[in-house]
Amino acid sequence: MRSAVRTLLPVVAACVLAAGCLTRTPPPVASPAATPIPSPPPASVPEGTLYRIDPKASKVDVLVYRGGTFARFGHNHVMTSKAVTGRVWLSPQLEKSGFELSFPVAELIVDDPAARRAAGSEFPPDIPQADKDGTRKNMLRTEVLDAERFPEVKLQAVRIMGSLQAPQITARITIKDATREVEVPATVAAEGSRLTASGEFDIQQTTFGMKPFSVGLGALAVKDQLHIKFELVAQKSST
Repeated sequence: MRSAVRTLLPVVAACVLAAGCLTRTPPPVASPAATPIPSPPPASVPEGTLYRIDPKASKVDVLVYRGGTFARFGHNHVMTSKAVTGRVWLSPQLEKSGFELSFPVAELIVDDPAARRAAGSEFPPDIPQADKDGTRKNMLRTEVLDAERFPEVKLQAVRIMGSLQAPQITARITIKDATREVEVPATVAAEGSRLTASGEFDIQQTTFGMKPFSVGLGALAVKDQLHIKFELVAQKSST
């Protein structure tokens, strides 16, 4: 029994040291090989009403979850973008509608108190500033978002079917140098000059060439799955 305790202690110590929100930077690891889907050129607007995203009224939250045997030593996090830009065009024939959106990764806000409260009980508000700073540094490094080489996350419509009240949306997301198609459940409403859309979906970090952080042979880690929530507001535009 004593031998087992001595064997376990180094792992526990490593996890406690990493409890500052998984901020230690591991040696560079090559991203998994992937064949990205080529991004198409920016779409034209053949017909329909054009809207521009209002960054001040829109936001995207990325929920990041801790994992591993010693997950209790880490924190869950919320990364928030309040700098979403882009355009949406809405046609009477919904399948001719579309959108192009993007946001800068360097402007992601780590653990905004209001965003943590809205995310629920798994995101308690008392996160030390040092842990937020460490998490931000880890998020922007080469193995994760690689902000220096890939400054934006991009989202573009591939197909929109169904009805405005219950649209079936397939979107193409580009993170780093990988582009993937995802299904995006959404609630959409058009009222006067204002268009709103909200929804949530999941993606896997490794699908986009990101390496989830871990220490202690995975005893404390960031889960591969990210949960994305968005609330977008757009206004009619003549250009």
